[in-house]
Amino acid sequence: MDKFDGLVAEAQVCTICKAALPLGPLPVFSIHPESKVLVIGQAPGTKVHATGIPWNDASGNELRRWLGVDRAQFYNPKIFGIMPMGFCYPGRGKGGDMPPRPECAPTWHERMRAAMPEVQLTLLIGQYSQNYYLKNSRKKTLTETVRNYEIYLPEFMPLVHPSPRNLMWRRRNPWFEEQVVPMLRTIVAPFLR
Repeated sequence: MDKFDGLVAEAQVCTICKAALPLGPLPVFSIHPESKVLVIGQAPGTKVHATGIPWNDASGNELRRWLGVDRAQFYNPKIFGIMPMGFCYPGRGKGGDMPPRPECAPTWHERMRAAMPEVQLTLLIGQYSQNYYLKNSRKKTLTETVRNYEIYLPEFMPLVHPSPRNLMWRRRNPWFEEQVVPMLRTIVAPFLR
C-alpha cells in the first residue's frame, strides 16, 4: 500500500500544467487498489473544482442514475475508481469548458491503472477518453462508438457524457436510454455486491 499511497500523494500535488489552469491546480480523482469499475471522464468543472469531489454536479447525478447507484456506492473507491482525462479544471472556452489538459493522461493514467489491478470494467465517458483508449478501434463518431459498445466489452464501455448540455443528443438517440443504460446497470450490478 505504501507504493500506492505514494502515487496518490504525488498526483495530489501535481503542478505539471499549473501555468495553464485559470483556477490553479486541484487534482480531483478517487482510486483504490481494489477498485473494480474505473470511470474515466473529461475533467472537473467549476462545481467539482470548488468541492474537490469528482462528479459532484448535475452530470454526476445523471451518471449515477444511469449506473443505478447511490452516492455511497459511487463514492466507494473499492467499487468505483474515478480518474478523469484531466485531473484539474481546464478553464472555459467558447462552447463550454476547455478540453482536458494534454499533459495529464500520459503522465498519470498508465501508472494509476497499473496500481488498480482489480479493475474489470472501464467506463469511457465522452470523446476524449474514447479517443485516448480506443484509438483506431473507435468508430467515425461518438454516436457510432457508443451504439456499438458491445464490441469493446468486457474491458471498456464507451458512453456519451451525462452533461445537461448533451440532453438534445439523448433525445435524438432514444436507443441509448432504452438499450445502453439497462445493459450498463446489468454489467455494473455484480460489482456492487
